[in-house]
Amino acid sequence: MTDTDALVSKIKEVIANRLSRSIDEVTDEARFIEDLGADSLDLTELLMTLEEEFNIQLDDDANQIITVGDAIKYVLSRVK
Repeated sequence: MTDTDALVSKIKEVIANRLSRSIDEVTDEARFIEDLGADSLDLTELLMTLEEEFNIQLDDDANQIITVGDAIKYVLSRVK
């Protein structure tokens, strides 16, 4: 497992825990609102959790996160 694979697994784990979902439901294609049942508050809290967990700064691009894959790309692009 590469560092990137480990990071992707950790991101999915954080998402699953925050949204009280099975890790199997947290696929790259899963949409937070439509597929995982998140509301706007859940999404805001999730983004804050990702920010804290991975020590990244969120910016306006975070509003474009719709799917788990979007969140993974966003975090990976900002992790130092």
